[in-house]
Amino acid sequence: MREVFHQSLEDVQSRLVEIADLVTIAIDRATRAFGTSDVALAEEVIEADAIIDDKAVELDELAIEILARQQPVARDLRIVVTALRVSASLERMGDMAEHIAQLARSRFPERAIPKGLKSTFTRMGELDVEVARKLAELLRTQDLRIAESIRDADDDIDELHLSVFEKVLGDSWKGEATATVDATLASRYHERFADHAVSVAKKVIYLATGDWAGADDESAHEPSPVI
Repeated sequence: MREVFHQSLEDVQSRLVEIADLVTIAIDRATRAFGTSDVALAEEVIEADAIIDDKAVELDELAIEILARQQPVARDLRIVVTALRVSASLERMGDMAEHIAQLARSRFPERAIPKGLKSTFTRMGELDVEVARKLAELLRTQDLRIAESIRDADDDIDELHLSVFEKVLGDSWKGEATATVDATLASRYHERFADHAVSVAKKVIYLATGDWAGADDESAHEPSPVI
């Protein structure tokens, strides 16, 4: 019975990694669609979001079944509950990628990126894709050094997010109302995508250390047990 239980926990981890890989594909395609006005690519992201949602629901159902049948306690209970929370964050990351793709589609055949902000959004997109790839690797390996690099990338995205607001609120901004709205929304979606990744990283640190305060401790380097 214990062997079956541990197999179920491993299944939870593999499903989390699968969803994270799908989210990585989604944000990569969404940022490329946003930067190039590729409406076909944007449509792929929008349609694929339903797959991420379904995978998240399936994982949640598995976790709830484990809670009901196995009645885990102590760390095993934390693993299952944390998986539910991570699943929710990954699903929201998929939503952010979909929102970026929707912006690209809504402005087609025009470019969704307002003039003067192309390099900023290009960099934000690159960082979000980097964050997504690192998050999938973190869930796959539980190497907490990756969690630190995710937080570093999030800091860079936050700075870019702030620069977008400074740009559109500045006296030199000549963009129309639609361009201002697009820039504001797109920047927010990129920033929230990374925030959810940081949230997941903190939960992985918590599982490794058993201390939520330790999630912000940059001295945490040791790989954590399977989740």
